[in-house]
Amino acid sequence: MTLRALIVDDEYPARKELRYMLEKFDYIEVVGEATNAKEALALISALDYAIIFLDIEMPGMNGIELCQTLQNQPDPPFIILVTAYESYALKAFEVNAVDYILKPFDEKRLQQALAKVLKLMQGKQGKQPDEETGSAKFDRIPVEKQGKTMLIYEEEIFYAYTDQENVFIKTNQESLQTKFTLKELELRLNQTKFFRVHRCYIVNLRKVQEIVPFFNGTYTLILNDKQKSEVPVSRNQARKLKTLLGI
Repeated sequence: MTLRALIVDDEYPARKELRYMLEKFDYIEVVGEATNAKEALALISALDYAIIFLDIEMPGMNGIELCQTLQNQPDPPFIILVTAYESYALKAFEVNAVDYILKPFDEKRLQQALAKVLKLMQGKQGKQPDEETGSAKFDRIPVEKQGKTMLIYEEEIFYAYTDQENVFIKTNQESLQTKFTLKELELRLNQTKFFRVHRCYIVNLRKVQEIVPFFNGTYTLILNDKQKSEVPVSRNQARKLKTLLGI
């Protein structure tokens, strides 16, 4: 399997360095370079790319805006944002980028980002409608409210948590009980959006507003729901989260 890649960066040295590093991965074929969003859109309209390495700080339309534009297309390419600035980490997840890597490029970090792409491609192939049943993965979660079963979209979920023996899903304004265990939710929810930050919590990373260092290597996540909920991140998961966010 060969994945066609496009590098979008207004700095030639950065494009050259990334192209050189990608040559070490025999399943990646860099077949295009662009210096701005306009050039990138022209190339993307002419050829199907599997991966786009997209700089954020560019003249005209920036990388975040281009990423939003591409995500509105049917079957968009996987996007890895590249930048010299750490401050864009949360924005990267808000626009559904696969990963976020910092300049100067680190080969190990690049390999981790590509591994995510490969995993997502395998999952994407596995989510194709079944030829016999016509079914696909369901993107709504059943919850209980006032004796009724309701279905909520993943996008409505801020986090899921355990309270004694019960599991609840927190939306913008309320907590609703679900019959799933946290482990079942972890497998069911989109793994590019949701992350198990603690044995008792799964968080929608696109709902995180702030990451606050806490005690002994742990963190607290401040969410952008109505209550500005605070969710703890365990020490072990904090290391994974920092790697995931590229910080």
